Amino acid sequence: MGKPAVLKARRPRGYRHPDLDRRLTRQRLSAEARVLGKLQSIGFPSPSIIDIDQSQAWILMSRIEGAPLYDHLKSGSAGIESLQHLGALVRRLHEAEVSHGDLTTHNVVISIDGLPYLIDFGLSRQSPELEHLGLDLQVLNECLTASHSSIVGGIEAVSEGYIAEESDTKNTWPAAQVVERFQKITSRVRYHG
Repeated sequence: MGKPAVLKARRPRGYRHPDLDRRLTRQRLSAEARVLGKLQSIGFPSPSIIDIDQSQAWILMSRIEGAPLYDHLKSGSAGIESLQHLGALVRRLHEAEVSHGDLTTHNVVISIDGLPYLIDFGLSRQSPELEHLGLDLQVLNECLTASHSSIVGGIEAVSEGYIAEESDTKNTWPAAQVVERFQKITSRVRYHG
């Protein structure tokens, strides 16, 4: 078709019973397609669906030209300001009533024109509970702690951007309440060892 694209194919997991694997694959593929369709309809920076085949378990999506935020943070070409922008982007996602489910710096692509895009919505949820929103921030916190420990105040910058982006949307949890839930989750998992 002349467009840059990515084919995401779900391969069978040999450790799962085949019936369970097929059911999970169908559910996750459908959920990801619904979320991407919703995000595309509101102009959210994420891949758009080009084609999907449920029986073969694949989605063809537009390719976001750029590099993962992970690479930018490791090279030093991105820092606190990029994390604040990421926090604002995550808030926009949550205000669209979607939780990502696997929010890491590998799943944020900085496009060639410098804009952040979220990718890989395979574990996302629509109309998430407060816990899921807080978990998005917790997963990002764990990623920043493990992979970007040299960036001091990273999750604080994300939280600042998240709270600053809050709109008057009444269909989702208040930003401060999500950050508070994230902090409670952090206190619960801090002592696991």
